[in-house]
Amino acid sequence: MSIQNPYQAYQDNAVTTASPGELTLMLYNGCLKFIAAAKEATKKKDYAGKNTNLQKAQNIIRELMVTLKPEYEVSKNMMAMYDYIYRRLLEANLKNDLAILEECEGFVTEFRDVWKQVIQINRKQQYKEGGQI
Repeated sequence: MSIQNPYQAYQDNAVTTASPGELTLMLYNGCLKFIAAAKEATKKKDYAGKNTNLQKAQNIIRELMVTLKPEYEVSKNMMAMYDYIYRRLLEANLKNDLAILEECEGFVTEFRDVWKQVIQINRKQQYKEGGQI
């Protein structure tokens, strides 16, 4: 059996073998990719493309909201921020507003960068606990 699209097979494998933390990082990166595509589509007055990409970004934000654990205080704060970003993406879609998209992109970039640091710290801690250092 031959693989029709090796890139797709690689991506599928990356998702199925990723840790929960890595999956969250993938969601942030995907959201940023779709916001960037929506910005480009807006500049080109490709409103269908803008709408499609913003809906994908909104779906990712909703997925991030679902993964929060409400028993933690930080989750309540993150929920408020995700809700804000979600509403701003809706508004940007309705108004074709690049400034709002840049604002949302800034928030998601910040979350992604902090999340990367959390993953790196966690890996270092696991490495130490494994007796490797």
